Amino acid sequence: MAGAESRRPPAPGEDVKPFTPGKAKEIVMSLQQPAVFCNMVGDWPALHWNAKYLSALLDGKTIQFRLGLKTVDVVPQFETKCSYVNATLEEFLAWSCGQPSCLSGPFSCYEYSKYWAYADYKYIAGIFEDKPEIFQDIRWSDFGFPGRTGKESTLWIGSEGANTPCHLDSYGCNLVLQVQGRKRWHLFPPGDTSFLYPTRIPYEESSIFSKVNVANPDLKRFPEFRNTTAHVVTLSPGQVLLVPRHWWHYVESIDPITVSINSWIELDEDHEARVEEAITRMLVCAIKSAENPGDGDLWLNPTEVEATSHEINLQYLNKAVSAYFKCQKASVSEQAHPSSTDAEQRTSALCKRKRREVGCEPDCCRLLTHEFGFSTFKAEKLQKIPFGPHLTQVLPQSQETSSMGVVAVEGDGRDLLHENEGGHFGKLHCTRKQLVMSNDCETPAHQMDSDSSSNASQTALSTNDLLDCLVNPHVISLVARLLLDRTRI
Repeated sequence: MAGAESRRPPAPGEDVKPFTPGKAKEIVMSLQQPAVFCNMVGDWPALHWNAKYLSALLDGKTIQFRLGLKTVDVVPQFETKCSYVNATLEEFLAWSCGQPSCLSGPFSCYEYSKYWAYADYKYIAGIFEDKPEIFQDIRWSDFGFPGRTGKESTLWIGSEGANTPCHLDSYGCNLVLQVQGRKRWHLFPPGDTSFLYPTRIPYEESSIFSKVNVANPDLKRFPEFRNTTAHVVTLSPGQVLLVPRHWWHYVESIDPITVSINSWIELDEDHEARVEEAITRMLVCAIKSAENPGDGDLWLNPTEVEATSHEINLQYLNKAVSAYFKCQKASVSEQAHPSSTDAEQRTSALCKRKRREVGCEPDCCRLLTHEFGFSTFKAEKLQKIPFGPHLTQVLPQSQETSSMGVVAVEGDGRDLLHENEGGHFGKLHCTRKQLVMSNDCETPAHQMDSDSSSNASQTALSTNDLLDCLVNPHVISLVARLLLDRTRI
């Protein structure tokens, strides 16, 4: 099989995988474009984690669902613009099937034909803390990360239309297993960042959002979006998607019920990224907290508990800088005294959204360094990757279609999604106090401020305009490097 390494003959009934853990990890840690692994998880018990099975496991335990409108506007449907309910998976399944019992349940205000629901970012270690034995159903060791199980993974359960706004993750790369239903992924390379109009409002640590609703782009307001190169893939059950570092992605559920499991893999570059995120937090909290709180600007993402004080943010920044230099020192020491066991110690648990554990020990800092970007990734390196039936590239879409495989409109809010899938085979932190909790039937999500005043002539710059420049990823990267250089002196 493609990419298979020499090994002992398989025992009768043993699942034969196309890549050894070592080869799979080499691919994950070196490939700088998205790709889909096939035939790697056939023996994982987690493949049985459909919504009904999970409902039985949770046994009436409630989890939070985010609800949004199925209609597609030109403005992204950020989490600050959604409604939230606490419900059991049984109630969610009944609602998605249109059962009469939902007329009085937590979903009673939300008609299934108009809304989608998403239980997203559910840390398995949290919702199944009383059932730690099921963590072993997820075996990321098959991808070369021994000891990584469901304890370091996140669960996503959604209805048709459920989606995550286009964003990039500041930390790590991402492995995503599709369990039930299909999801369509729209990915953009790091080089497209300026064309995607990045913003840190709503603010969430480690997530940089795009101002563009890539499902229905407003090309009058965001003309540079035409220059993006979308890579679109529909992920089916049993397949694992690799999302490389800093690749933008917009994800949507295209079947009635979808279940996904993911794990973020920490990288060496994350230590500098934490310094960048600490700088961003200081600036955003300082500037936005100074505004009049009564102006209705929901600038803090619901995944963040509260706006932290300047003193706390300064402590966080200093810890991030200290951890950066500790890891630099550990890396130099490792190069001078390499250990045969280092490969087994290069992975540490990664909490995506609210990472405050910046004072890591040297063992969790010894990670493979891959600092080349997608645009400079050499063709000869790409040719060494064993693409084939077991590892499929997610290729750029045809230039004949728009970058989303839809007819892009200029300022028109009509639903034009799903006209083209890109021609690829079969179709994601810790629990946070929700700042936007709307169970009021009279004020559902669709009545929230859409911030879609693109037709109005804007004569004065807002705080958000200033912030978009100050915390632009390129600016933050430069500030982080200058600050680290100053600390060295």
